Amino acid sequence: MYNLIDLFSGCGGLSYGFELAGYRTLLGLDNDKAALKSFEYNHKSAKTICGDITQITTEEILEKVNHQRIDVIVGGPPCQGMSLSGPRKFHDPRNKLYLSYIRIVSEIQPKAFVIENVPGLVSLYKGAIKDSILEEFARLGYSVSYQILNAADYGVPQTRKRVIFVGIKNPKINYQFPSPTHLFEHEWVTSEQAVSDLPLLDDSLGEEIQEYASEPMNEFQLYCRQNSHHVRNHIATNHSEITKKIIAMVPDGGNYKDLPEEYRGTRNFNVAWTRYHSKKPALTIDTGHRHHFHFKCNRVPTVRENARFQSFPDDFLFFGNRTQQYRQVGNAVPPLLAKIIAESLKDYLE
Repeated sequence: MYNLIDLFSGCGGLSYGFELAGYRTLLGLDNDKAALKSFEYNHKSAKTICGDITQITTEEILEKVNHQRIDVIVGGPPCQGMSLSGPRKFHDPRNKLYLSYIRIVSEIQPKAFVIENVPGLVSLYKGAIKDSILEEFARLGYSVSYQILNAADYGVPQTRKRVIFVGIKNPKINYQFPSPTHLFEHEWVTSEQAVSDLPLLDDSLGEEIQEYASEPMNEFQLYCRQNSHHVRNHIATNHSEITKKIIAMVPDGGNYKDLPEEYRGTRNFNVAWTRYHSKKPALTIDTGHRHHFHFKCNRVPTVRENARFQSFPDDFLFFGNRTQQYRQVGNAVPPLLAKIIAESLKDYLE
């Protein structure tokens, strides 16, 4: 069994996907206490470190995991503050989160690493950040491949695009990304297929623990429910009457352009008042929860519905207040996408 640590772990979607593929998570590291509470609950054997990664030494990490072998390092360093100013370029202090990830890889020397980030990273500063990442890891003896993947191509009911970097500790071997494999119905899983067995909550806000609205209706729902007998993290947002009235005017798959003229300017950006299309995957889940609406109900999706759109199974629970839970789900790597990468990576770890 291969051991991994998860840097910038959040609630641990990336490492959880690796666990689904048979890896063992030794550690999650993040500065978000609520996210780490979720991480600890859902990664039963893992330890956690809460703190600023730039201040945490590799020795602290190794001590925390009892000096067990670390085969893989995974994580999604935030790219806020990315800078290439000045002659030192990538080594600008504002890049310290990425540089900390690189530092830990260089000191631990795992067999492989995985980085996840937003697609814009590839073209940021005309590709200079991406090139710097490739150069830094090449200098450490890693061959690095990268590709922008759409989670919907890998069984996730969400058209979420992310760039994935995979490094192999062998400069002669190039990692090949897995081909699209829809996992369930041989096609994209739609938002309706993802959550239609959950209580609609159209006449109540829901309870902490609820019954399912129906038996599983498809393979995706069977996957989500295999270790769960009740619905949790499924509390509706209590919208104002005017908000509900405006949402009600937006048709399945529509947005602010479908509203009467007097309501169009109430939120001024291109995803405002977007209702998910019942026959398509959800749009990219973000860390807020105010602009995308349920395909049928006049409300934003619940934490559990967003978790389904991210491909978290129903026994993966989220802790903290509702805002923190939404942020954890929105920041996560979809576990099913991570699982497929993890499975394909095994061929390179021998």
